[in-house]
Parts: sequence; structure tokens; C-alpha cells
Amino acid sequence: MNKKVYCKRTKAFYRIFAAAACSLLLAGCQAQKPDDYATNQGYSDNSTVSVQNTTGITKENIKVGVIHLSDPAEGSGYTYTHDLGIQGMQQNLGLSDDQIIRKINVDDSDAQKTRTAIQECIDAGCNIIFSTSWGYMQTTAEMAEQYPSVYFSHGTGYLSNGKNFNNYFGKIYQPRYLSGIVAGMNTKTNKIGYVAAMDSSNSEVTGGIDAFALGVYSVNPDAQIYVKVTNSWYSPEAEKAAAATLLDMNCDVITQHCDTLYPQTLAQERGVYSIGYNSDMSKNAPDACLCSVIWNWSAYYTSAVQSVLDGTWDGSNYYGGMNENLVSITELADFCAAGTKQKVDEAKQQILSGKNGVFDGVIETNTGETVGEQGKTLDAATITGKINWYFKTVHVVE
Repeated sequence: MNKKVYCKRTKAFYRIFAAAACSLLLAGCQAQKPDDYATNQGYSDNSTVSVQNTTGITKENIKVGVIHLSDPAEGSGYTYTHDLGIQGMQQNLGLSDDQIIRKINVDDSDAQKTRTAIQECIDAGCNIIFSTSWGYMQTTAEMAEQYPSVYFSHGTGYLSNGKNFNNYFGKIYQPRYLSGIVAGMNTKTNKIGYVAAMDSSNSEVTGGIDAFALGVYSVNPDAQIYVKVTNSWYSPEAEKAAAATLLDMNCDVITQHCDTLYPQTLAQERGVYSIGYNSDMSKNAPDACLCSVIWNWSAYYTSAVQSVLDGTWDGSNYYGGMNENLVSITELADFCAAGTKQKVDEAKQQILSGKNGVFDGVIETNTGETVGEQGKTLDAATITGKINWYFKTVHVVE
């Protein structure tokens, strides 16, 4: 990000974020080694990479590249949240601004633009490159094969080679479930809207919808979830139209797996409730936002770059959750219905203790089929890659 963009950040923000990053978020880096959940599909057995950098890199010589889907200066949403994590890592490790190379507004559906952005990071001397969106996955995998002395870390997706290319994501379904409790406790029409980036073929999005729906069902089995798919990770006009469609259907709580603020701002305009995603969106819709499901990416970015510095990078994948402080839910709005906080706190403690795995037991889908087994919970590989079904209260709006 250039200096003009950085000037848009306030001094107050830096003071607040630095304190949070150095305490709560960095604690996530010291937690137990995360699950190696990704499938390594396509690059595990055939990879020819032999990692060359195994002795570490001095702090003065480290350069970090990051490929962003949009512009973090927008101040909310997916890219903004990832960049908060990059900034937190920079502060935690004491890196200078010129040691961070950002490529913004890189369309993840355009392989050539992705390749160009990654190549520019490599040409600038980056030792580790984070590609933050699903669509960057294939190109990142290919570039990792081509440049074995550079470390590549891809957010979301499922590919990795166990060497210089890993995958990172988190158990976002945990706070999604909690936000479902909030929605279920605060709807009056029992119609809840969900703007989704992708359809059921994408388990990241679908798993989040199902976790949310399960949370709703736990406190309000009569409520129904209506999903409108945009078929894009970032499409302002499609997201605005999808949110409007759901609100026109009399949904009085709306949430999202999309990048823009339209579900929040439109909910406020209509006088109904919303639940944010990625970052705390209450500042954008203070009269509508009940809570937000958020990512604390600094926990991962700090540990990843530190492993390159000290030579301990081992190519393993990262899959943290609420226990690692990677994902969480914000404080509830003071206008939430009575009893909401108590229900959320109870469920949160059950998740943290392992008593509630969210996808527990036999689960009925909206086609009448069932998944799961009594007394068991779905494993991480299934949750991240094989949830291609919707919970029984979910309806897709065409």
C-alpha cells in the first residue's frame, strides 16, 4: 500500500490495534500446532520442489508480499481484515513499511493478473507471499513450483505441497454458529437472509451457511434461512441486488459471506437487523448490526513470517479457531433481544471446551437426506472440503 493510503489510517487506530495485536492476537501464535487439514490435492505427490531456504532469514532481509482482492483502504470487509492482519504482523515483528509489498485490486478470476502480481512481488525480493483469496490458489501453486526458494501461503482453498506452499484458513463455522443464535433470537418474521458468494459446490461458503443455520435452529427451530448467491467473491452490484431481494422477501435479519457493506447498510435503511462478516461492521450500520463474525488474521501472519525468519517453516497447513484467537464474534449490540448474550455465552463455552463441534450427530439436509453419525462430529477435512449440502431450514432463492 502506498504512503497516501497509509495516511488514511488514524493514529488512534494504530494505538488500539497495536495493543490488541500484541496481546490477544499474538497469543494465537503460541497455541498448540494447528491441524494439518488441507488435502494437498494435485501437488502433494507430484511436487518437484526442494525448499532451499531452511536456515532462516535476518529481519533486515525479509520482504513480505500480499495479493489483495480489493483495496483495504475501503475500511471494512474481507480485504480490509486481511490487511489488518498484515499490519499487525508488521508491528509485532518490527518490520518497516518498505518490507511489505502489497498488490491490490487483483481479480482472482484472472490467472494472468494473479501471475503478474505474484511475479512483481518476487521481482521486488519477497521471501514469502500471501495470496488471500480462493481464486488465486491454482496460480499460487504453479508459482511455488517455479520458485522453490520463495515461500507461498494461500488463504482459503485446499492446495499445498507440504514444502514451500501451504494453505491457511480457520474454523469460521464456530462464530458463524454463534451468530446464528443471535439471528434466531432477534427475528420476528422468522425469515433470515444470507447473501452468499458461491453456491453449494463451494464448501467454505456452504459450511458457513449451515453452521449459521444450525445456530439459528438451536434457539428458534421455526426460523427459515433464505440464501441468495452472487457467484462472485467480490461484486458490489450483485451483492447489493442480492441483499435487496432478501429484504423484499420480509427477511428482518440479514447476514453475508460477501465483501461489501450492502447487506448492512440496506438493512439499516429498511429498519431491520444485520450481522456483519470479516470485520466489525457496527460502525457502518450502528442501528442495524447485531454483531459481526470476524477474523484476527494477525495471529497467523505473525507466526508464518516468524517461521521464515527463524528457519522453522515446515510447510504445514494452518487451521485455527476460536481457541487460537483466529476467529471470533464481536460484542453484541445493546439492542439485542433479552437473553441473547446468555445463549451465545453458553454456546461459546461449549465450543471452546470441545463439547459442541457445531456439526455434531446426524444432520438433516434440505433434500431430506442425512449426514453425520450419532455421537460423532464431522472432521476438519469434511468441513473444509465436502459440505456441499444445505441444512434443512435453508432455501436457495433463484
